Formats: sequence, structure tokens, C-alpha cells
Amino acid sequence: RLASAPATTPRQRLKRIALRIAGGLAFLALLPFLLTLVYAVLPPVSTLMMARVVTLQPASRHWLALENISPTLVKSVVTSEDARFCVHNGVDFIELNKVLAEIGDGGPSRGASTITMQVARNFYLSTEKTFTRKIYEILLALKIERQLSKDQILELYMNQIYLGERSYGFSAASNIYFDKPLADVSIAEAAMLAGLPKAPSAYNPVANPQRATVRQHY
Repeated sequence: RLASAPATTPRQRLKRIALRIAGGLAFLALLPFLLTLVYAVLPPVSTLMMARVVTLQPASRHWLALENISPTLVKSVVTSEDARFCVHNGVDFIELNKVLAEIGDGGPSRGASTITMQVARNFYLSTEKTFTRKIYEILLALKIERQLSKDQILELYMNQIYLGERSYGFSAASNIYFDKPLADVSIAEAAMLAGLPKAPSAYNPVANPQRATVRQHY
């Protein structure tokens, strides 16, 4: 029989609430200055939509317009990666506050990167896990959401996210994993592909078929 989780004490709950409030206030206080800094030193967001033209695309890249990608696959990816994508402004502060609370409680932290934040990171930033890079990622996401539509952001994401086996974007992944165009994948295959962004190596159906199947069912 599994032991029940220890009850949260009033002191721990108060600490969690205080951390959420403090984190939110600190971020809001720094936001104007940081926005000015980021806007001044980073490339314009307009360069993102030129990616299909100016980026050297190897054989493992196949750019598709969003309207040519299965709505089932798009919905699956949004649901698993960023369920509040359609309502937030680039940063999901609800999820971000939960992560801060987990860190304050000493528990394992989880990712809180939205789809827009992932686009910002993959186009502009390194993958190093530092506080400074995370701040830049957040501010870039806010900037991207102000200048691009949700559909444009999704199109960028669906075409540039790394999905394992040297594939970038879901069209390339469909060809590599299933040897077929993305338009021809079944619902089961779409679910398998939608599970890859979280951890391409861990949920890769070639390297880890059992874990990939568990993720697919989710």
C-alpha cells in the first residue's frame, strides 16, 4: 500500500502564497526596464517570419503552412505542450507561479515554457539553464505575442521544433519516423508525434518505443 503524501502545513501554504506574490511583484517591477533592454539589443521579431526564406534548410526540414497541417495534430500539440496557449500573452503566469511555489517548497520543479517561449528560445537563445536566459525568454515571448498572431507563432513552432533523429518540425519527423507525408498520418501516429516535443530522446519511438507508447496514450 502506498503511503499517503504528507499534509501541507499552514506555514508551508503561507510560504507558497508569499513566494507567488513576491515573484509576481518583482517581475512586474523589473518588467519596464527589462523590456526596454531586450527591445534594444535583440533582432526584430519580423525576422522570425522570414525563417522559411533565409534559413538554410537541410533535408530534415520541410516547411508547411499551418493550414496544411492536420488540425488534429495541432490541437494535440497545443493540449500537451501549452493548454492555455490561446488565452495567455506569451507567458502563462499561472504555471510560472506554480513552478516558483514548487521551488520554494523544495520539491521538483517542472517546465513552464509556453509554445511562444519555446519559439523565442529556439530562434534567439541558447539552451543553458540560467536565470538571465529565462528572463530573456520570457520577455522575448511577450514581444513575439505583440507582433505576431497565434497562427504565425504556431506555424513557426510546428516547423522548427526539434523532434529527434535529426528532424526539425513535424513534417520532417513524419517522414523520418513513419516514412510518409504529414498529411497521411493516422490519429495514432499524430499522437505519437505530438508526444515528442516534451523530450525527443525519452519519447523517441525508435530509441524508446515503450516510453513513446505511454506518451502517445497520454
